[in-house]
Amino acid sequence: MTRALATVLALCLALGAQAREAAPAADDPVLEARVMALASELRCLVCQNQSIAESNAALALDLRNQVREQLRAGRSEAQVVDYMVERYGDFVLFRPRFKASTFALWFGPLILLAAGLVLLFRRLARRRRTGEAELSEAQHARAARLLEAGRDRERR
Repeated sequence: MTRALATVLALCLALGAQAREAAPAADDPVLEARVMALASELRCLVCQNQSIAESNAALALDLRNQVREQLRAGRSEAQVVDYMVERYGDFVLFRPRFKASTFALWFGPLILLAAGLVLLFRRLARRRRTGEAELSEAQHARAARLLEAGRDRERR
C-alpha cells in the first residue's frame, strides 16, 4: 500500500515538474486580440511551418511576449513588424514584402512554369515539323507482327 502511494506521489511530482506556466494574457482583451492577430502573421523561427500564435516553442512564447510588450508600449503593428524583420530578417514574415531580394520567391514559380511551357511547345513543334512522332513502315509492320503474336498467344 505504501509502495503504491509512493509511486502515485512520485508520478504527481514528475508531472508537476513538467508543467509549464501559462502564457501571460493581457489584462486588456483588445490588446490580446491585436497581439494574436499580429502573431499569426509572424513565422516561428523554430517550427518554420507555424506562426508564433500557433507554436508552443519557447522562442515563439518569447516573441509573442515581445509583440505584447511593444504594443503595450504604444507602438503600431507596422513598427512591431519592422522591429521583428530588422532583428530576425524577412524569414520571420509569412508573407514577405516585395523587394529585389524576394523577387525569385514571388515570381520564381511563374517563371519556371512559363519556361516549362515554352520548352514543351517548342519540342512539340519540332516533332510536328520533322515527323519525329510518326512511325516508319518497318516500325508499323513490326508493331502489327507483335500485336498479332500477342493475339495468337491469347487464343491458345
